[in-house]
Amino acid sequence: MNSALKELLDLLDLEQIELDIFRGRSPEERFQRVFGGQVAAQALVAAGRTVPSDRMVHSLHAYFIRPGDPAIPIVFNVERVRDGRSFTTRRVVAIQHGRAIFTMSASFHITEEGVSHQAVTMPSVPAPEALPTFHERMFSVVGDDPMWRDWLSKPRPVDSRYVNALPWEAQKDPSLISSENSVWFRYDADLPDDPLLHVVLAAYASDFTLVDTVLLAHGLAWGSSNVTGASLDHAMWFHRPFRADEWLLYAQESPWSGGARGLARGEMFTPSGELVVSVVQECMIRVSEDVTKP
Repeated sequence: MNSALKELLDLLDLEQIELDIFRGRSPEERFQRVFGGQVAAQALVAAGRTVPSDRMVHSLHAYFIRPGDPAIPIVFNVERVRDGRSFTTRRVVAIQHGRAIFTMSASFHITEEGVSHQAVTMPSVPAPEALPTFHERMFSVVGDDPMWRDWLSKPRPVDSRYVNALPWEAQKDPSLISSENSVWFRYDADLPDDPLLHVVLAAYASDFTLVDTVLLAHGLAWGSSNVTGASLDHAMWFHRPFRADEWLLYAQESPWSGGARGLARGEMFTPSGELVVSVVQECMIRVSEDVTKP
């Protein structure tokens, strides 16, 4: 287990400071704001710790309200909205500096039998082992550029393999622009069997590439002085059990953007083609008018 994954698992082990009140922290690296996937994953951990173990989360709906401050802890207040015979509902508010930075509603469900179908098929893509790592792809784009050197030297908790072009590649070569973006990912370590942990880790990874998918549709990329963006809201549906330490294909597309906002949606499949998670996110994308795209 690399140091980045170990640190992530530590971050997800929230401190309980009172009944239904939890405290989480951010990595010691001081980024400008807290990564959205982190606060969503921590909020889901907080909600899950107030729910009986026989009920698994099947959906969440979240709003990113304010940028999180990585220098101070985040307090998660859990409201027990409903405890029914089959479903349990929780609402979580993440607070910093006395103000809400994130809210989430999550629903949990007992295991039941029922009708079953899957109308969507997994895209036909190369196996993850046949694709270069994210570090290898990025190094081929930016080389030994000092601006990227330190960031690329750090381990990542998630092993991700891009099927389509990286935004930085499409920025250099407009023929690679696409509104579709498929990425294999897994946590490269043997993880505990706790089903909630695997769901939480999928929620964390789900926020890495959705905004990238909107950028990819326009040949834009992070690191450009004219591009700013952030997640606005996030919704996930968990259809069946899966493991985050085994490969999942995250097939994403951006059907629309406009008015400084963009919509992206994604589906996660196991290598055998089972649909396990559906995701939708709206993001903010702003491009300065005084700088043209390359």
